[in-house]
Amino acid sequence: MRRWWSVLVAAGAAVVLLSGCGNSAGIDGSLMDDWAPLAEAKPFVPPVGTCHPADPVKVAPLSSYAPVDCTAPHRTETVHVGTFAAPAAGRDAPPAEGSPEIRTAFGECDGKAREYVGNEWRAGRLRLEVALPSPVAWTGGARWFRCDMAEVANVEPTNGVVTSRTASVRGALKTASPLALACYSIKRAANRGITGMVVVDCAKAHNSEFVGVWNAPEMNYPTKDLDWVPIFGECQKLMATHIGTPNDVNLALRAGVVPLPPTRDDWQAGNRGIRCYLDLYGDGTVSRHLRGAGLAALPIPTK
Repeated sequence: MRRWWSVLVAAGAAVVLLSGCGNSAGIDGSLMDDWAPLAEAKPFVPPVGTCHPADPVKVAPLSSYAPVDCTAPHRTETVHVGTFAAPAAGRDAPPAEGSPEIRTAFGECDGKAREYVGNEWRAGRLRLEVALPSPVAWTGGARWFRCDMAEVANVEPTNGVVTSRTASVRGALKTASPLALACYSIKRAANRGITGMVVVDCAKAHNSEFVGVWNAPEMNYPTKDLDWVPIFGECQKLMATHIGTPNDVNLALRAGVVPLPPTRDDWQAGNRGIRCYLDLYGDGTVSRHLRGAGLAALPIPTK
């Protein structure tokens, strides 16, 4: 009798122990099926509106990404980030300099940069550069391109050195700005060739003034006389509009134009914006801004 009693006690204890291992309400006994799946790994994409302490670059590896607050000293600001589409996106390496894909990317950057600064960015001392991910990042799936803007010391005759800023360029040209191109004193050699364009306060004597930008169509970089003919013609139209006078012989007798295209490398990268400046003939000078001033504001050349 004792033996059977011992067996029954042992069996009962086993039932109690087994029942203690049962699942509580809401638990199904699986350790894996209630975990959320891991998110798909995605390559890093730089954000818009970040400022960087380094000069603009053509390749921006993640190892050099060190953004700073735009109120701190910086030399570059990302004004837009785009994405390469097919067929470029399907290639094994980033697009090459001067390729159609880079020109398309620059075109997108160009439009977005105007929106960002509030006006045609070439109307200011600004430089725009397209930066690509490194080949390693491209292999890892990065397909972005970064549109970076920097302030430069001058743009006459070509982009000068990059200068440090302590403010964002967002909306910088929407209203009057020290960045805006305005009035100049053109310096000439004995053969009348231009040797320099010095920035001058518009209230002081000057013989040149920025009148606008002509965005040229697809065409060769100007090197021959015939290449310059349409450029001078378009700049003369901008000058007439700027002054507020017909584009006729009366204007042509008082002022010419100085067109300044971007560098050949920038042209190859898609920048077709040509800055145009009026040029008073002879020794003529004015001491006022000529926007909307009319033909009478231009001196009649005496030499």
